[in-house]
Amino acid sequence: MKAKLGVEVPWQLVMLILIALPSILFHVCHGQTDDYENPAAPPPGLDECNGLFLTYSFISREKEYPRVKNASAQAWAFKSLATITNTGQYELKGWQMFVGFQHKEILVSASGAIVVDGDDFPLEVGNGTTFAGNPMTDLKTAIDTAGDFTQISAQIEITGSVFGIKPPGVPMPKNIKLVDDGYKCPKATLKGKTYMQVCCKKDPKAKVEKKNLKFLPRRYGDLSLTYDVLQAYGSNYQAQVTIDNINPLGRLDHWNLTWEWMNGEFITKMRGAYTHKRDFSECVYGPAGQYYKDFDFSTVMNCEKKPTISDLPPERKNDSQVGKLPYCCRNGTLLPSIMDESKARSIFQLEVFKMPPFLNRTALVPPEKWKIDGVVNPQYKCGPPIRVDPTEFPDPSGLDSKTYAIASWQVTCNITRPKDKLSRCCVSFSAYYNRSAIPCSTCACGCDNNEGCSKTARAMLLPTESLLVPFDNRTTKAIAWADLNKFKVPNPRPCPDNCPVSINWHIDSDYKTGWTASITLFNWDNSPFEDWFSAIQIDKAYKGLEGVYSFNGTTFDNLNKTIFLQGLPGLNFLVGEVNGTKPGDPRIPGKQQTKISFTKKHTPGINIARGDGFPTRILFNGEECALPKQIPLSSAEQKSHFKFLTVVIMAIMTFIMMTDHLH
Repeated sequence: MKAKLGVEVPWQLVMLILIALPSILFHVCHGQTDDYENPAAPPPGLDECNGLFLTYSFISREKEYPRVKNASAQAWAFKSLATITNTGQYELKGWQMFVGFQHKEILVSASGAIVVDGDDFPLEVGNGTTFAGNPMTDLKTAIDTAGDFTQISAQIEITGSVFGIKPPGVPMPKNIKLVDDGYKCPKATLKGKTYMQVCCKKDPKAKVEKKNLKFLPRRYGDLSLTYDVLQAYGSNYQAQVTIDNINPLGRLDHWNLTWEWMNGEFITKMRGAYTHKRDFSECVYGPAGQYYKDFDFSTVMNCEKKPTISDLPPERKNDSQVGKLPYCCRNGTLLPSIMDESKARSIFQLEVFKMPPFLNRTALVPPEKWKIDGVVNPQYKCGPPIRVDPTEFPDPSGLDSKTYAIASWQVTCNITRPKDKLSRCCVSFSAYYNRSAIPCSTCACGCDNNEGCSKTARAMLLPTESLLVPFDNRTTKAIAWADLNKFKVPNPRPCPDNCPVSINWHIDSDYKTGWTASITLFNWDNSPFEDWFSAIQIDKAYKGLEGVYSFNGTTFDNLNKTIFLQGLPGLNFLVGEVNGTKPGDPRIPGKQQTKISFTKKHTPGINIARGDGFPTRILFNGEECALPKQIPLSSAEQKSHFKFLTVVIMAIMTFIMMTDHLH
């Protein structure tokens, strides 16, 4: 008798295993991916929506490098699809769709749209972002197109990285909605784990201003750049770039503008500006040379994919070949309009040759990834070019008529506050009631990696006269001052501030009815500053401003209560640093100074000794300067702080002793 070694398996189960076996054997894993099926046919909500129907579908993801154990820090590459469909009876001009990303997403690409007020990819959108149609800016109605989905619907194919949501969780946005005025959207509905939708309808209560715009409306920014196509042919076109300084405290000196050609374009001619590099070999040996075989590239202005463009010097203004343009040729100076409105704009023109397949005269594509900067100026962050209605120009013949650009795009750039230790100017504080001056902060304008000094140590206090000499010549005085006043000397000693411009604010006097201060500008660079300005915000003392004596001083209530300073006629030139009188003497910075008087009549309760006389914000030529992290105090104030601390300690000790006695 044979022993039974197992249980009897039903024949139905055996057949099921045999049927399933091939799919098990031939299933191949392609790494750690998460693929979700695309949503099926449009959901019933599309047919029920009389307005704008928006969807967001999460498609797939794949674990990225580096692989980390901390799940919240692990990055995943993801793909998703957003759609917008006009199911209503009104055409939608310039559609904009908000996607409420919430998982520290970083976008790498978004085809079919541009990111409104965004920077170059990769782009952090963890707090959500708004997309605008590009190139399809408008959504027609099904009635006007016989239901042609290519004209009533748009798609955004999104690729990016997301953090911290591991399977089976799905990194969906908080919400999606239409941003255009005159529409009302309920909260989007989540269908399953990977799909959400919402129907936005016309708001009957909304009062929308009627605008006869074919493209997106122009936007406000600190800096506005317009790319106008003036003439168009099959293989080339002529364009004009206009740079407008809109921020009343913004400024650019020796501006450098860069962008990126996306379709192999190259610049043949320029008027009002020039490119830093004039090397035509990239055209000769590249695709341009293969297509334009008989073209003389020796006369081409620039063949770079990312050219750097600068303004011409004033002596080229009347040059018949490269000059003779309004608002050109000022060495790249863009002043705020409150200084000189005629110098708040720059213009240059260029001739651009195109490459296949963009050889139709209407196939016009602007450059992308615009960036602009100056010398000691604000740092600007620019968005993508957006198509706007063609720019209007006065008729060149002088007749009372208007001409228009063939096509226009606008790029808006906004000032970003400099990050810590990345300013380009700094401030020192001093006062008559304290013998020590507080210099600019350590590494206020950055530090090299191998300076052999401390980047974190607090800057050493100095005698006020030491502010007049370069940092390298202050060491001996700083150490002697520390020894005299029993200050601790850091080891290693602090690094310099490394700023090309510094500003000293000094309290000169404080009396019953008023007080005075002086401001001194130091230029430690070799280059001078023409038409300079400084803007000061001093919250507690602003209303008490009485007079500015060696500069031209103006107050602006509408600019956060700002005191605006600029040089008087003939004194608006801050020279660069020069050699000392004798060989071996310290170099001498360019310097300008003025006294400023304040009255206490309009600022009751102001306490200068406690620091109310020091600015809370100072700008030089639009750049925000780094302020010290402390202010000088009078000896009386220091003693009062010491007395207060002593009283607190004595009270605590008395309380402890009484408690012990009672026990």
